[in-house]
Amino acid sequence: MHFAKSLPVALLSFCLAGAVFAQYPDRPIRIVNPYAPGGTADIVSRTIATPLGQALGQPVVVENKGGAGGAVGTAEVARAAADGYTFAISTVGSMVIIPATMPRPGYSPSDFVPIMNIAATPNIIAVHPSFPAKNAKEFLAVLKANPGKYSYASSGLGGINHMLGESFQALSGTELVHVPYRGSGPAVSDVIAGQVPILVDQLASSKTFIDAGKLRLIGVIAPKRLPEYPNVPTFDELGLKGFADQAWYGLIAPAKTPAPVIAKVSAALKQVLARPEVRAQLERAGAIPVGSSPAEYSAQLKSELDAMRKLVQTRKIEMTQ
Repeated sequence: MHFAKSLPVALLSFCLAGAVFAQYPDRPIRIVNPYAPGGTADIVSRTIATPLGQALGQPVVVENKGGAGGAVGTAEVARAAADGYTFAISTVGSMVIIPATMPRPGYSPSDFVPIMNIAATPNIIAVHPSFPAKNAKEFLAVLKANPGKYSYASSGLGGINHMLGESFQALSGTELVHVPYRGSGPAVSDVIAGQVPILVDQLASSKTFIDAGKLRLIGVIAPKRLPEYPNVPTFDELGLKGFADQAWYGLIAPAKTPAPVIAKVSAALKQVLARPEVRAQLERAGAIPVGSSPAEYSAQLKSELDAMRKLVQTRKIEMTQ
């Protein structure tokens, strides 16, 4: 009897909730980019913001909340209300490297619901033109013959380029010295100047110098060869199986954000990425549109986090906040 009486109330609550979600959104939406302005994460977030707002019918505003390699802004979104009005740009750094290396980053991957991997950027290994190797096979041979002799520059300790360098050594059986910088810009500059012979970087920040002959592209860290460099192999082709991780830029929401909201934002993002001008803008920035589903992105995050934790343990990488 009590169940029968409560059933209409439950149905009414369900209908009211459905009506609220049907009206979503009814005010501006905020996307937190947990990095400083000007980087690829910033470009991706601002490229999608206006068209996403058009698709949803409300303005989408990007706020930069940099600090601690992405941990500060990401932690802020973890604490935000799960009402569909606050999202975060997610990256390999914020959702894979930080959870795998920092003991207390202020959040956990379980504090979020993944929505979409929006775009990815290929990673590369390049060298100064004087390096005694003209291609990837020669490069591997030189490193194996000279363990510990050569150093590589990265964008910073604990960043994606540092971890790619660690992964490369583990898979290739080589030994390099890591030289961390405060960003890709200084790292690229010192490799061009000959201060450090090897660079691990994203293509977007190195392409201009590769095309100008100031850097020699050795190999591509991506699932397949790049159309603009068809003669440069992937490292996976050379036997480093699984060494194909790209940098990526996704969208996440606080955990417990209602499923209808996630579905609506995901569908709107798919519309945005279908627009030729958006795809062209991302590609000009060196990014490849992806557009995965929430389930696909969730599986990707889990897989990459498991692999990163294994790498950290194998290479005995220690990080401090």
